[in-house]
Amino acid sequence: MAVSSCPRVSAAFECRSEPDFCGGPHRPEAFASGGRFSGKASSVPSHQIFGASALSSLIFRFPPNFVRQLSTKARRNCSNIGVAQVVAASWSADSAAAAAASASAAAAASVEASVEVSVVESSGSDVQYEDLADEKASFLGFDGTLTIHAGERLGRGIVTDAITTPVVNTSAYFFKKTAELIDFKEKRRASFEYGRYGNPTTVVLEEKISALEGAESTVIMASGMCASTVMLLALVPPGGHMVTTTDCYRRTRIFIETFLPKLGVEVTVIDPADTEALKSALDKNNVTLFFTESPTNPFLRCVDIELVSELCHRKGALVCIDSTFATPLNQKTLSLGADLVLHSATKYIAGHNDVIAGCISGSEKLVSTIRNLHHVLGGVLNPNAAYLIIRGMKTLHLRVQQQNSTALRMAKILEAHPKVKCVYYPGLPSHPEHHIAKRQMTGFGGVVSFEVDGDLTTTIKFVDALKIPYIAPSFGGCESIVDQPAIMSYWYSPSFLSCSSINEYPCLALVSLNNHKTCTLGFTLSLLLGSDSFN
Repeated sequence: MAVSSCPRVSAAFECRSEPDFCGGPHRPEAFASGGRFSGKASSVPSHQIFGASALSSLIFRFPPNFVRQLSTKARRNCSNIGVAQVVAASWSADSAAAAAASASAAAAASVEASVEVSVVESSGSDVQYEDLADEKASFLGFDGTLTIHAGERLGRGIVTDAITTPVVNTSAYFFKKTAELIDFKEKRRASFEYGRYGNPTTVVLEEKISALEGAESTVIMASGMCASTVMLLALVPPGGHMVTTTDCYRRTRIFIETFLPKLGVEVTVIDPADTEALKSALDKNNVTLFFTESPTNPFLRCVDIELVSELCHRKGALVCIDSTFATPLNQKTLSLGADLVLHSATKYIAGHNDVIAGCISGSEKLVSTIRNLHHVLGGVLNPNAAYLIIRGMKTLHLRVQQQNSTALRMAKILEAHPKVKCVYYPGLPSHPEHHIAKRQMTGFGGVVSFEVDGDLTTTIKFVDALKIPYIAPSFGGCESIVDQPAIMSYWYSPSFLSCSSINEYPCLALVSLNNHKTCTLGFTLSLLLGSDSFN
């Protein structure tokens, strides 16, 4: 299973020392040596592990009010019933009762002497139950299962037997001795150091996304734009050259066309379907990166990922695809040949309109390059937000199925309506890249863009008459949303357009509200369908 590059702190079920409430002796060396339960089992009879001498050093490490809880848990784990009896007896004021209970425990241990348990080896393995990993991993071949279990089911770097991944709220991690810190620095010890460099809850999320994308590594950040900008800064050198497309998220275009040139970066902008223009750019320039969306925002244009990856790789250029509109379920971007796949995890991946995040997945080498710059710039995702995304991903498969179905049905209804001028949806045969979408997507997403046959006022009336969708930005959540880009996204666009070549990118000229009858985007709507179905 694909894993994150961020190391795990420890395997699950690590035996940690407890606070010494009564000043009693420490646990025996077998327990205090930092051992872990491992799949590499050493066959040791239980009475040798849980003998009376060992228990005497354990019993004073629990407060009196913990006895009942431990006893109850031990009775559930029948092989440890003797342990519970000895612990309970040790807190008894009656020494005779204690002795009787100890004898009873010894008898129980002798009866269970044939039971073998897995004890820790000091190998430092981070894999829980390695001998079962392959067997368990066999059920992780289905996207719906991956969204629930990946990064969690086979062990994680958080010591707990909880089903749900805990939130680790800490800004820093300590080392017991300087020697441990040196081992960590020299990569002989896996650990965390500072919250900006990693968090156990965040690592679970990264591993889950990696498994879903089939990636070696994933880095999660505080927003989709944070992921985009850090990726561009990390991979496009000053004075370099990159290629992007006309139709893409407006804020991404602003960064590419207004900020990167300050670093001497040249940008070629092409139509998403114009492979000849891409070939020309690759031939004439030393292109470092081709970055686009597929499907794009807001016209849902589709790029032939396999073809552009082949063309770029011939010239040594990297390919990064923003696959937010597609989701990892509808489109396996990396398997189509792209080097990196980017998502605004705010949208479908989190799926509940309650968290902002972004992620980049790909090879260990490329993601590490991006991660190193991310550690410098910041933009760290809060572990509470990581937990919300992990929780949201457990319903990702069901949500995307519903959104795919609803969007296709709505697109067909709109296309047949006499007051709708045009519908942009890759699942319709009328879409210019429908043949590409059919080949590289298993579903066409939950966003439908269309133009109302009328002026800006007519479009506003249509929007205001809708009953279910909210008028809001974003998409991918359970609630359906309607977005009129000319107002929602491009209201303050003239300052941006003055920095762009309007004649070269005609779709961006559509944002002007000064002359409504020549502003096609003023009549364009994006219907961002949630899981709430339309009748």
